[in-house]
Amino acid sequence: MLTNAMSLLLAWAAPQDQARFDPLFDGKTLAGWKLVGGDGRGYVVEEGAIVCPKDGGGNLFTEKEYGDFALRLEFWTEPGGNNGIGIRAPLEGDAAYVGMEVQVLDDAAPQYASLLPSQYCGSVYKVSAVKRGALKPAGEWNAMEIVAVGRRVRVRINGQEVNDADLNAVTDAATLAEHAGILRERGHVGLLGHHSLVKFRKVEIADLTKPRGDNVVPDGFTALFDGIDLKNWKGLVSPDKGVPGRAAMTPVQLAEAQKAADERMRAHWKAEGGALVFDGKGDSLCTARDFTNFELWVDWKILKDGDSGIYLRGSPQVQIWDHPIGSGGLYNNKKPENPDQPLAVADRPIGEWNRFKVLMIGERVTVFLNDVLVVNNTVLENYWERDRPIYPSGQIELQNHGNTLWFKNVFLRELPAATQ
Repeated sequence: MLTNAMSLLLAWAAPQDQARFDPLFDGKTLAGWKLVGGDGRGYVVEEGAIVCPKDGGGNLFTEKEYGDFALRLEFWTEPGGNNGIGIRAPLEGDAAYVGMEVQVLDDAAPQYASLLPSQYCGSVYKVSAVKRGALKPAGEWNAMEIVAVGRRVRVRINGQEVNDADLNAVTDAATLAEHAGILRERGHVGLLGHHSLVKFRKVEIADLTKPRGDNVVPDGFTALFDGIDLKNWKGLVSPDKGVPGRAAMTPVQLAEAQKAADERMRAHWKAEGGALVFDGKGDSLCTARDFTNFELWVDWKILKDGDSGIYLRGSPQVQIWDHPIGSGGLYNNKKPENPDQPLAVADRPIGEWNRFKVLMIGERVTVFLNDVLVVNNTVLENYWERDRPIYPSGQIELQNHGNTLWFKNVFLRELPAATQ
């Protein structure tokens, strides 16, 4: 039987120990870094360290983005010092929420005595708690290593593992709503200043990102499409009346209508080259079963003037189209408090593949398009019955609007109903 020490050693032995680390800081300049929202002097270089002075700060981000990586650095704080390491963060917004923040903090300072376990040094801020005790006193240098591979983020301080966060295990609705950034696959590394004196040196990174083949299932997900056939899918019944139309049918009527819809589906949808391909005729494609709360990944591609969408619980829709306002919005929302347009245009050029990550919990939807947040925890209205909330469960549909469409890498992670 392996000892705990040996198990820990093996856990950290791969993949980063075989990777090549490159310096992020040359010890002399801030080349390769970009200051965002700088205060006062911003960040400066002193005695071979990046310094966030008390009269400076802001966020200092790498110009380059990283997906999977191992990051090594040393940090020093004054008594009460507070900073953070942003990971997979965009340049805009609060990195602790739209990306992730690994906390850098003088835990022993009296003003921090009553923090949450997920706010101390080495935590993924307000997401994953840290095991305390590895930190040296303020005024001494500490070594930190952060390894992010897929949905697993591990942190080591002064040689001790203090955090092993499985982001797929985060299913609390409030946490997911507040920290949508944990769904991002890549982004910038950043130093996140909080108006206190903190220093960093020996900053280096190993890029561990490896291309994932099509229809290879990510950890924690299941494949709705395997790249080979349509076994998890069915044809659309009642395209004009939707959920109420199907509910009004007797079991016999529904079975007969489903048989006809499946025949029509097979005539116009097919698996080709590892993708679901629609020929521009027929009706939308539906999952064979219903879902409640979930995270859905879908890659999609359209032609010029293309128009499609993703129905959630049988209801329209997360928009896909060739349009200046961009894809990803909740197109059929009508109430001003529930925006229908995306927060940003993140579509790739027509004919290229795009990726949605859709999080649906209760009535609310969050959408990333190509790792850009385009819908943030917004209520999806009930298109079919405007006076009712969205249905608690239902099928997922790939919408037809009479044009050729492609979908692949369709993965789903179910979330507990208790997170509503």
